[in-house]
Amino acid sequence: MEAHLLVMETNTLNGLEPLIGIEELSEYLGVPIKTLYKWRQEGTGPCSVRVGRHVRYFVCDVRDWLSQQRGFDQIDSADKAG
Repeated sequence: MEAHLLVMETNTLNGLEPLIGIEELSEYLGVPIKTLYKWRQEGTGPCSVRVGRHVRYFVCDVRDWLSQQRGFDQIDSADKAG
């Protein structure tokens, strides 16, 4: 697990994957909350779930999405170089 994601406050019960709120994810990624809502609408950001009125993210989904973004950056760099 990413060290940064380990220290984030999460809501968890025994055996359940931790969740973080949109505010925490916004702070962690350094992007506005509006951007996260836009990504959610476009389907380009990390997978999210709605719990009542609140948007939540599974920490494992954020970690997976970040790993995928790293791969996209490498592909974009290769396209620009080629």
